[in-house]
Amino acid sequence: MKLVILDRDGVINEELSDPMRSVAEFHPIPGSLEAIARLCQAGFRVFLASNQPGLGRGEVDYENFAAQNGHLQKFLAEMGGRIDGTFFAPDHPDRAGPMRKPAPGMLLDLAKRLGVSLELVPAVGDSIHDIEAAQAAGARPVLVRTGNGVRTEKEHALKGVAIYDDLAAFASALIAAQQALPAVN
Repeated sequence: MKLVILDRDGVINEELSDPMRSVAEFHPIPGSLEAIARLCQAGFRVFLASNQPGLGRGEVDYENFAAQNGHLQKFLAEMGGRIDGTFFAPDHPDRAGPMRKPAPGMLLDLAKRLGVSLELVPAVGDSIHDIEAAQAAGARPVLVRTGNGVRTEKEHALKGVAIYDDLAAFASALIAAQQALPAVN
């Protein structure tokens, strides 16, 4: 199974200083939706794994969060893409559980539900928590310079972490690498 795990805020849509409270605040990063559509069309299953502390703090309700993800799916469907599943940690940051990144629980749960190893699976994020969760889960950490990515790159030694300008650049590189592999009968 060809699989990609993406963080949402700062990777797909613009990172806001406060939690996204409505679909009106959803502003895709240029090229991100097209990148997801291209990944889907290249045979990848795309999953979201995202901390959503606004839920835990009561700043966003579950209905609104579901509407945001439905809005994203609508945009992607128009381009021939989709999100195959959404995993999220609603924990308040002060009471973080094992699912909240940087803990690997969310990614391990995804792997368990799909019955896959994360060994070669890219997990794309823009924060050190995304990178640490991917490393702890045994996935392949990828940093994008959108959202908090530039700051993350400057503030942390990221050995063994692939870094791309944005999700579009990552998708192009991943698809090109897949196409370069010899066909298996």
